[in-house]
Amino acid sequence: MSIEIIPASNRRLQHQFLTFPWKIYQQDPLWVPPLLAERKRVIDPTHGSFYKRGEAAFFLAMRDGEVVGTICAGEDKVTNQQRGLADCLFGFFECIDDPEVARTLFEQVRAWGQKRGLNRLFGPFNLDYEDGYGLLIEGRDRPPVVLCGHTPNYYQQLVEEYGFEKARGDNLAFEIRVDDDSPERQRLHRLADRMRDRGWVTVRAANLDDFQGEVDRVYSIINRALQHLPDHIGWQREALEATFDVFRKVADPDLILFAEIDGETVGWFPGVPNLNEIAIHLNGLRHPWDYLRYVRWMRHRPECIAVKSVLVLPEYWQTGVALLMFDEMAQRAREKGYRWADLSLTSEENPFTPALAERMGARIYKRYRTYQLPII
Repeated sequence: MSIEIIPASNRRLQHQFLTFPWKIYQQDPLWVPPLLAERKRVIDPTHGSFYKRGEAAFFLAMRDGEVVGTICAGEDKVTNQQRGLADCLFGFFECIDDPEVARTLFEQVRAWGQKRGLNRLFGPFNLDYEDGYGLLIEGRDRPPVVLCGHTPNYYQQLVEEYGFEKARGDNLAFEIRVDDDSPERQRLHRLADRMRDRGWVTVRAANLDDFQGEVDRVYSIINRALQHLPDHIGWQREALEATFDVFRKVADPDLILFAEIDGETVGWFPGVPNLNEIAIHLNGLRHPWDYLRYVRWMRHRPECIAVKSVLVLPEYWQTGVALLMFDEMAQRAREKGYRWADLSLTSEENPFTPALAERMGARIYKRYRTYQLPII
């Protein structure tokens, strides 16, 4: 049977679009089902933060009346204008192991981008650059942490056989134990104590009562701290606030650290509980009875603290600010019962974070890749 592409243009089709991953991953114990209500919000033009910057379209591939693949196409007009680009983003790519289905999906987003005068396919991103970044290339020994994705082995082959090429350096996830006293951990603590003795850097916890002010402080440094990265996609404030707001109710302010010098924010080191340890049991809260699982598993204390960013202004890279924040986070996380910390994601092209993580005794445990393809 031929493959038909159908826009997800009504609630029924959108529901099929969002629930199709349950078919792909039904035999995969490492997959963490996304919360369906949150996914609906992401693709809803009246609520999704992406729509403040651009537009998107969602498509299903159907064969003999059955969904066999999904994909979305998006134009981030603000980022394209700021960076002088004409990128068409693609994401929500889910597909049976069939090159014909994948080809049909890719040709659909290619045509969508071409119609809008865009010249490159770039992704996968699920509209949010920080959510479900790229394809999982290495590291299928455990479930992903919060905001990290999980994809089947065969997706890489489907993407590369169509002609996509690696867009930039892979993004890496590091792990580091916080419940032991390794030589690296002891060395870190000694160096951090020297910084504390000097007294010129203050590390403080977040003040969530001043949520907007804290967002402003992070926004004041985030793009400056990351602008050295090749192909860095600058943060918009509304996207930053939307990302923070997701974790606002579950965040422990003691584990969201700010580094200040003379009252100025020079670093930020946020740790959030790895809620995927809970979400993996909830079936995405697809059905009313899934909330019974929620009541049970919300009592569970995650073993992992996920550190989603390491921001230090470039002028303070060689001053020990990052070392001090690493040590402070390790101590606080250990005291609260966490066993290990995830550091994700950071580009392998980053001249700062991977080397620093390895000095702390961290090791790479997952690798993600984004792809690009010219639109002709």
